[in-house]
Amino acid sequence: MALETGGIPPLQLTALDDITARYETIRATFRSGRTRDVEYRKQQIRRLYWGLVDNAELIELALHKDMGKSRFEANVSEIDWCKQECLDAVENLDEWTRDEPVRHMPLQFLPMKPRIRNEPLGAILNIGAYNFPFQLNVSALVGAIAAGNTFMLKPSETSPHSAVVLGKIFDEALDPESYVCVQGAVDETRHILEHKFDKIVFTGGRRTGTIIAKKAAETLTPVLLELGGQNPAFVTRHGDLGIAARRLLWQKCLNAGQVCVSHNYALVERCVVNRFVDEVKKQYAEFMPQGARSSPDYARIVNRGHYDRLKKMLDNTKGKIVMGGSMDEADFFIEPTVVLVDDVGDSMVAEESFGPIWSIMPFDTLDEAIDIANRVDPTPLALFSFVFSRVTSGGATMNDGFFHSMLNPTPLGGVGTSGTGNYHGYYSFKAFSHQRSIAKVPSWADKLLRVRYMPYSFSELRRHRRMVEKKPNFDRNGKLVKGLKYWLAVLLSLGAKSATGFVFRVGVVVALAVALGLKRRSFGV
Repeated sequence: MALETGGIPPLQLTALDDITARYETIRATFRSGRTRDVEYRKQQIRRLYWGLVDNAELIELALHKDMGKSRFEANVSEIDWCKQECLDAVENLDEWTRDEPVRHMPLQFLPMKPRIRNEPLGAILNIGAYNFPFQLNVSALVGAIAAGNTFMLKPSETSPHSAVVLGKIFDEALDPESYVCVQGAVDETRHILEHKFDKIVFTGGRRTGTIIAKKAAETLTPVLLELGGQNPAFVTRHGDLGIAARRLLWQKCLNAGQVCVSHNYALVERCVVNRFVDEVKKQYAEFMPQGARSSPDYARIVNRGHYDRLKKMLDNTKGKIVMGGSMDEADFFIEPTVVLVDDVGDSMVAEESFGPIWSIMPFDTLDEAIDIANRVDPTPLALFSFVFSRVTSGGATMNDGFFHSMLNPTPLGGVGTSGTGNYHGYYSFKAFSHQRSIAKVPSWADKLLRVRYMPYSFSELRRHRRMVEKKPNFDRNGKLVKGLKYWLAVLLSLGAKSATGFVFRVGVVVALAVALGLKRRSFGV
């Protein structure tokens, strides 16, 4: 498909018969074994890298047309990320594909060479997200290629220009018999889901994620779901309010807050609420001196449906707008907005914003704040704390925004209702691999395995137990028994609980011995 930088044609939906034909093609390719070759995988990822480089200007244009995303954000949060994913995979793929040892394997079974081999699952389906259409889709693609799978991408029709450019990159850079991009909306997605895949990836809302998971369950197809949630942030009087305000405001301005791991609301200790609000306003003035509407860095809401949803949240709130609040439906502009609320049932807390609006709820004790967070959403995708807290989440960052998900090597994933599974970098490779246990048993090993053969022999069982049976180091109450073996281990390990600790202690002992030896020499002893 020929595209000029000056324009991107309208999105053309893929015919249902064509979707089926492409599915059958990637199925046949996987059965042929083509994608199992590691050099083939690396070549495809290298070609993808150059496909991203050669289409960088089109990517910038598509993102601007879809969400008003600035060139800077297009490069930092999309293009550069995708390129790094490609480079990391190519550089490390030989290591990733090596057989792994089975941990804690008894010595007598080592001759059978038990090991774990990461093998491809088969055909992967990715139903893409609209908010970071290149970062999220290409990350999954790279992991699937690296693991040796074939791949079908159905980009989000909500970002149509980006979907068209993704299709162009697939067509130009990748083997069309192994990796395909099909375009569609609801009907096409339903048709795709009628086909049996070996894993389905979806990033988006919980309602759609539930539908996909139910459909996948019909054929026992595993899923990787990233579903977001009402992510909390915690700020107390002991934190640096300026830093907290700056970092939290940043992640609600990036991509106009359309980020699944950004916070939905901030729980702020009551005694510092006014100071924190003042700091947020101060940081906003520094970010956008002429206001968000005039800022060349600030994006727009993706479409009218999401604009209306956010507007409704603000219209229905019983809270007080303490910053921002302006809107313009002509270009789906919503200013970064902060609302002070006092009720967990308020629309600004109870609903996921997925936009540049967020709420502040005061609390008096940390236990109260933790209770609120667990009532609002006990398993959000992310958590941001300027103190330590007892709240479960898919990921967490202390003293910053979503730093835990900003790095290519770190896994991104949800827990509970915020999703299942994780990916990025090496973890994408693992997500799209089957960890296959392998052993090769030599003929002479029957002497070791005599115990399993009939006629059964209790003498052989006793011999076998002497070889493999371990003795517990705890009593019937579950308490540790500190016998001779325990104290010998403590003595020999110098009290260390890890190899690193043992090495450190040995170093200290050696240093002390050397120091004492030098001291003795200085006295002529």
